[in-house]
Amino acid sequence: MEFDYDLFVIGAGSGGVRLSRMAASYGARVAVAEDSLVGGTCVIRGCVPKKLLVYASHFPHEVEDAAGYGWSYRPGTFSWAALIAAKNREIARLNGVYLSLLEKSGVQRYDGRATVADAHTVEVAGHRISARHIAVATGARPMLPAIPGIQHAITSDEALDLASQPKRIAVVGAGYIAVEFAGIFNGLGTQVDLWCRGRQILRGFDEDVRDALASAMTQQGIEIRTETSVLGLEKYRDGTIGLVPEGGTQGHYDAVLYATGRAPNSARLGLEEVGVTLDRNGAVDVDEYSTTNIPSIHAIGDVTARPQLTPVATRDGALLAASLFGDVRRSVDHEYVPSAVFSTPEVATVGLTEDKARERYGVVDVFKTSFKALRHTLSGRDERTLMKLVVARGSQRVVGAHMVGRDAAEILQGIAIAMKAGATKAQFDETIGIHPTAAEEFVTMR
Repeated sequence: MEFDYDLFVIGAGSGGVRLSRMAASYGARVAVAEDSLVGGTCVIRGCVPKKLLVYASHFPHEVEDAAGYGWSYRPGTFSWAALIAAKNREIARLNGVYLSLLEKSGVQRYDGRATVADAHTVEVAGHRISARHIAVATGARPMLPAIPGIQHAITSDEALDLASQPKRIAVVGAGYIAVEFAGIFNGLGTQVDLWCRGRQILRGFDEDVRDALASAMTQQGIEIRTETSVLGLEKYRDGTIGLVPEGGTQGHYDAVLYATGRAPNSARLGLEEVGVTLDRNGAVDVDEYSTTNIPSIHAIGDVTARPQLTPVATRDGALLAASLFGDVRRSVDHEYVPSAVFSTPEVATVGLTEDKARERYGVVDVFKTSFKALRHTLSGRDERTLMKLVVARGSQRVVGAHMVGRDAAEILQGIAIAMKAGATKAQFDETIGIHPTAAEEFVTMR
């Protein structure tokens, strides 16, 4: 049977674009459909714009720290409107870069929402298009709970484009998005209350990391309200919003940001109708080669239950392209995937938490240090850096590395390479450190 394309990709985010370009480089005839800006969550409304705001939130701290080094600055003024305008210009530029990459790769682009009609057919704007393979790369979206008054809340999408900076904001949630936005708004001068149901922030992270970040955020003036369930929201006559936990309404907030999870964009794509299996959360079930239970339909990125990280989506997209058109069949491997939380201070981690390592290996050795970085011996800032290594005692392989502190993500990227290669604690110890740096602590811990 002759098809219109060898591959049709639904969704032009980071994963979909990488998959499309790589497949085209192998000589496949490729098309991609997108009903929004090309670039997806990461480029348009996630990692990139969020980190630009993180950078902006750090400047007040930099100015404060400068005094200890002999610099004196007058109090500055901040323009939220100028920051958002600058961020939007960069996002528009990146959208253009992604469009250019697709065009130069020879990928046909369709503007509009695509749905799956059958195992080899998609529909876009009323047109039926056939493809030997179909790949779903539609990502995920923020979830909002079904509670009274939830229409008064915003998500991370809207937080990046607020018309004005709130003087006081409530952030509901305890995951990486919640703590990142809490740090952003706090750094820019907004009063921040963080509300979470659990006993501590960052569920799933190493316990020492969770405690260290919570302590640092509290020192910065963020009010963390743990073990508190929000039952509803209430808008007052003056336009402010109150939260309704058990015991009555609290707070007068200019904005309430919900960051309580994300859901895969798998609904109304026709997947269930053609027999594609979804899990109970709506994520597309795939095997180790990114293929669903229907051999011609595949999925990558946040629409699956894999780690919701852009590099995971792009890597899996490249591997899928190679498997389908490059005669190189390789399964995906999500062991030792590094990740970061761009909180203030920053968090980075790779491998297992201490608790997970004990579950897998039984007996482990834990190496941990907490110190004031050299920078703050003169700045006067009471901020500590945490570093931790978890080692499987039997093999002495380093199976977990965690850091809370300045440049944590930059430092852990290199550690991840060593851990992927199977480095042991002895090999860490034999490595000469760069002095004076915080990073050298990873090779001097005893």
